[in-house]
Amino acid sequence: MSKQGIIQGFVRGLATGIACAVLVVLFLAYILNMTDLISISVVEVPDIQLALYWAYDNLRLSVIPFSLTLIFYFRALKKLKSLLESKEEVSPDRIAQAEHILDILITLFFGIGIIWTAIGMRSALLQALEGLTASSAAEMGAFTILQRLVDGGIVLALSTTIFGAVGGYVLRLLKALSVGSKLQGYYASLAAQEREEVAGRLERIENYLASLAQRGQDNPVGAEIDTGLESSKGQKT
Repeated sequence: MSKQGIIQGFVRGLATGIACAVLVVLFLAYILNMTDLISISVVEVPDIQLALYWAYDNLRLSVIPFSLTLIFYFRALKKLKSLLESKEEVSPDRIAQAEHILDILITLFFGIGIIWTAIGMRSALLQALEGLTASSAAEMGAFTILQRLVDGGIVLALSTTIFGAVGGYVLRLLKALSVGSKLQGYYASLAAQEREEVAGRLERIENYLASLAQRGQDNPVGAEIDTGLESSKGQKT
């Protein structure tokens, strides 16, 4: 490996390590802030503050798996795009595997929304029905029980469902816009190459059969047999 390649690999690894460390710090800060162990305020940037409030109220800890899935998705999308744009010959298996990983990440984004929906529903029902009897429920009234459902995480369940579904379809749209036409062109050219290979093999088989037929016309089997019989009679006499 050349010196320039070693330096590039080192810089790439260093940048990846720094990015991972920053992500870990951000996730820890988010978790600690959500559990009220620390307080993070971005009052000078109202948009960020509103986004944080919305994330706390609607997504909570699901922000972490959603964010990780997005990071891996854009990395996989970039890799697939670079493979399709590569001037060197790339194995079809590599492109198929890269597309497969991209599809898995999109499905995972949908799945996270569904999983956190179940988590939020379970938490909301447990908190709303905890210690309730028929008489206590009648005394509390429907509004109080509904408030307990909201406090228990029913909003989280609904929000993660919407966020996962919308985000998943957006990721599919990004894939179609970024590499959709290139993928179709690649698979079309691959199919054309396979058709040419099959046509070439059939042509070689046809030529071989034609040569056999021509050889049979030039040297008929019956004539060979007659010649053999005459030669054997001549030897006997």
